Amino acid sequence: MEVARRVYRSYGFSPIDTPALEYTEVLLGKGGEESDKQLFRFTDNGGRDVAMRFDLTVPFARFAAQHLNDIGVPFKRYHLASVWRGENTQRGRYREFVQCDFDTIGTDSNAADIETLLVIHDLLSAIGFERFQIRVNNRLVLNGLLEKLGLADRSAGVLRALDKLHKIGREGVLAELCERVQTTGEQAALVLDFAQLSGSPAEILNRLEGMLTGNATGELGVARLRELFEVATHAGIPPQRVELDVSIARGLDYYTGTIYETFLTDDPKIGSICSGGRYDNLAGLFTSQKLPGVGASLGLDRLLAAMESFGMVAQASTPAPVLVTQFDETKIGEYTRIGRLLRQAGLNTEVFPDARGVGKQLKYADKKGFRLAVIAGSDEFAAGVWQVKDLRAGSQSHVPESQLIDHIRTLLQSSP
Repeated sequence: MEVARRVYRSYGFSPIDTPALEYTEVLLGKGGEESDKQLFRFTDNGGRDVAMRFDLTVPFARFAAQHLNDIGVPFKRYHLASVWRGENTQRGRYREFVQCDFDTIGTDSNAADIETLLVIHDLLSAIGFERFQIRVNNRLVLNGLLEKLGLADRSAGVLRALDKLHKIGREGVLAELCERVQTTGEQAALVLDFAQLSGSPAEILNRLEGMLTGNATGELGVARLRELFEVATHAGIPPQRVELDVSIARGLDYYTGTIYETFLTDDPKIGSICSGGRYDNLAGLFTSQKLPGVGASLGLDRLLAAMESFGMVAQASTPAPVLVTQFDETKIGEYTRIGRLLRQAGLNTEVFPDARGVGKQLKYADKKGFRLAVIAGSDEFAAGVWQVKDLRAGSQSHVPESQLIDHIRTLLQSSP
């Protein structure tokens, strides 16, 4: 979360917070039929129909519309907080989970879409991932095809079906398009042929250009995607990390343009860990003024599940690397003083609360994941030194108090 904050701030995004609870009417119909079913909804003591937010984007759009005169546009914000959905829980998917959102609202410039791609890339890199792929599409491209096929009025159903392509396969999506969306077999086949185009971004865009010639919506989508890939390459984004995937549709109904899904190359089955897109009409539900936006969200819980499986998460349950042990209860003032001295030097330090045997205190330190233990008994107090034990290397040293801070810093920087 600290890395996300740092990356978001580096691009000029400011932090805001919105309520966990919204009027149900604010949330209903914004994410589609599935999201409506997953709402935690109830009537409060005042008789108001309310629901827990299912994402951070819809409340942000409501907030931006409400405070438009105060915030000014374009407005760039990030928000790290919990959201709630009535999901069937599984690995990396929970009913309460944390999203790390960033959005730019108040501009329809493709530059904001391109910057969103760059932020996703820099965020994953900063967290420590090297093998990941950002899959990009633009709903204008598919909308253009649907207009040519006479299916524009059924776009929501088509998008929801396509969003399941990786889960239920071509035949499953064909059946859903024909049975639930009421397309013809020929229409469904053309939509799927379109969605399953493969090749390099340039090859796919050239084929799309031919398929969508004469349709202004589709041509705009192709032009925006072409510019996105050209600028990303010019900005130094490795081409293997960005793919044009015309099959991704994103299940949320409010997306209108560029969309993003990010997968880990070594664990794609865990699903997208950072997704988002352009939503040009969402805030328009709350204001008469045009307020287009684009953004993405890092799914923290799913990301951590992947990081744990890769061994990327340190198994420590304390934010303090240093433990000051206690042996002589008459010296509690000294232990407390040295703990405060280390904290004032910027070294997170915990002082063990009880005078116990060294074995029990070091066992506690090992279980919690401390890096160093600072120890002093009667011999150390008499000599005016502190014993520092490196719990990972198994080494120990006696250090005068005047050198203690520098010694601990050196060990923390060099300790594996």
